[in-house]
Amino acid sequence: MPFTLSPATEFDVDVEDTSYLDDRKDAPERWVLNLGPQHPATHTTLRVVLELDGERVSRATPHIGYLHSGFEKLGEHHDWNQYVCTISRMDYISPIVNDIAWHTAVETLFDIDCTPRCKSIRTILCELGRIQNHLLCVGAAALDLGGITSFIYGFNEREFVYDILDFVSGQRFHPDYTRVGGLKNDLPCEETFKTMVKDFIHKRLPKAVGDLETMLNRNRIFIDRLQGVGVMTKEEAIDWGLSGPLARASGVRRDLRKDRPYLCYADNWDGQGAPAVEFDVPIATTGDCYARYLVRIEEIKQSVRIIEQLIDTIPGGSVNASPEGKGTLPEKGQVYGSIEATIQQFELVMHNRGFDAPIGEAYGSIEGPNGELGYYLVGDGDRTPWRVSVRPPCFFNFSAFAKMLEGHQLADFVAVLGSLNIIAAELDR
Repeated sequence: MPFTLSPATEFDVDVEDTSYLDDRKDAPERWVLNLGPQHPATHTTLRVVLELDGERVSRATPHIGYLHSGFEKLGEHHDWNQYVCTISRMDYISPIVNDIAWHTAVETLFDIDCTPRCKSIRTILCELGRIQNHLLCVGAAALDLGGITSFIYGFNEREFVYDILDFVSGQRFHPDYTRVGGLKNDLPCEETFKTMVKDFIHKRLPKAVGDLETMLNRNRIFIDRLQGVGVMTKEEAIDWGLSGPLARASGVRRDLRKDRPYLCYADNWDGQGAPAVEFDVPIATTGDCYARYLVRIEEIKQSVRIIEQLIDTIPGGSVNASPEGKGTLPEKGQVYGSIEATIQQFELVMHNRGFDAPIGEAYGSIEGPNGELGYYLVGDGDRTPWRVSVRPPCFFNFSAFAKMLEGHQLADFVAVLGSLNIIAAELDR
């Protein structure tokens, strides 16, 4: 049952001793509301136990772990390429970002520098994933407050991102497109890819974002439900370990694309002195649900700005680093015409050999749509990691949910939760 109500007692008493009643005559009666683990407003399998004083939330206790997928444990049994099929299911709203984050960490451990072409393609896809994630977050947040039209505006455009991912990888929902030191395959047709991306960011997306802003930015109901709700100050955001749009909505000026640059966000990303892509990091100061909405809308626009700088200047060359090495896939044309490349392909794909994994540890992270998405790896020289630990942004963001909600009305539950964009697969431990 999504909802269960029961009286809440504040302390245990002897059933034969009724003197405690004299001390509680004026105490307010509190009830426990069991919200979840499967409820339309949670969008996923998570549960929050609310202690209510009338309509006001006096205490909130989040519960996690209803998926029991064992994502981190699976990392010890899949090799450095196979595991990409698992991690793309953690944040299933923008799975391509997970792929890029995982192999960024692996390449940190292996000390591999990707080719300029690979970096450019990864950056474009990463920003498309950010747009994809924010569109659903903003649309679903409005849907929970009664704005079904806004949800359709955001959700429709995500389909065109899926079309792009399907074109480059052969899969719509879980592309699993990255590999150690490169990509599963080069772009099937670069001109078609460019046309699809340009049509999306120039023709379809601006209208959808404009419709969302027209419907929500000055909507009195939407604003009243979000302004001043779920406030986190800058100091509180730092103390709770928030990152991404949640932290920036509270005034925390941190974005890994600027503070710890990678891919095309770093200078000299093409090996020829090309400057880093230019974009602004939106910052708000009020730290409420409305600020988080505005930050995400602005980040969509900045992602478009990044893609525009890269889409016409994708470098040539290979998408895989060191194709003559034993850790990356050879070019497909070489597989059909060279016995060495055929053997290398077989060892990496069919026989799970070829990886000269170092013995050591590394941490790699990127700026995901919801914040810092990182992986801590320990290698023991085997074809599989010895240990994988994930730093998912939703796990940290959800830990502060009780702090944001307590003292607000029960109806504010969906407003605060919608502003966090919690993906339950990232809570799985």
